[in-house]
Amino acid sequence: MSASTPPADPALRRHEELRHFLRTRRARLTPQDVGMPEAGRRRTPGLRREEVAVLSGVGVSWYTRLEQGRDINVSGGVLDAIARTLRMDAAEREHLYLLSGLNPPPASPEPGARVPDELVRVLDSWSPRPAYIRDRYWNLTAVNDAAAEVLGYGGGEHNCLVTFFTSARYRALARHWSAAAPDVVGRFRGDAARYQDDPEFGRIASDLVSVSPEFAELWERHEVLTGSRAVKAVVHPQAGDLVFETTLLGIPELPGHSLVLYNPRPDTGTQEALERLMTSVRLAAAG
Repeated sequence: MSASTPPADPALRRHEELRHFLRTRRARLTPQDVGMPEAGRRRTPGLRREEVAVLSGVGVSWYTRLEQGRDINVSGGVLDAIARTLRMDAAEREHLYLLSGLNPPPASPEPGARVPDELVRVLDSWSPRPAYIRDRYWNLTAVNDAAAEVLGYGGGEHNCLVTFFTSARYRALARHWSAAAPDVVGRFRGDAARYQDDPEFGRIASDLVSVSPEFAELWERHEVLTGSRAVKAVVHPQAGDLVFETTLLGIPELPGHSLVLYNPRPDTGTQEALERLMTSVRLAAAG
């Protein structure tokens, strides 16, 4: 096998990739970059292994074994320290975790993160099909006109979960509200479990428990559900029965945010009904 041929064993491939990754991250930094004095000429560019180990608070021999791709135990705290020392960005930190055999921790959301104009245009282009963006707490951060009209996500609706359990209009639109409610609560609990240190999920749930007996009863069951696809049926007062296949997509640029797309189910007449409805809505808005 040539030197350029990757090992057949997946674990060996991962260790080799980790070795090259750490070496290249070291090579791009100088001692001055990390606040250390220059100590004479260097045979190779970048930080030495000893310097990375000291700055990261780990033993030199341990770091050497890590960079050599040895099969050793690592922790998230140590990887975070190495990532900080080597000035890794979020993508590189995630890559380090994966190559080390650990699940990357969820990225922290940016407070008040703004939805980029490009994503707003994606929502607009998806109309007459409903689409919206929600954050990790299921707060609505962007909604297209079809989602506002078909799902009842108007100006006063700010959170998908709260709307589901407290909006009379939304409940009237949802054909199978009672059957869908357990799944909705299970999905929210599943999302909350990914952020154990975030108290906001508990606050949202506590507030809903106090105002919605249905939510309180379902929340007490401690059932959990995951998944990114579902089928939803809506009874619209003008358009009639609408059936959608929904898909939830993560947005890497906005940690914790998801793009939710509603696509008409084939052979249900939903696409044609949507086109008629949204054409009527836009004509009415135009005056």
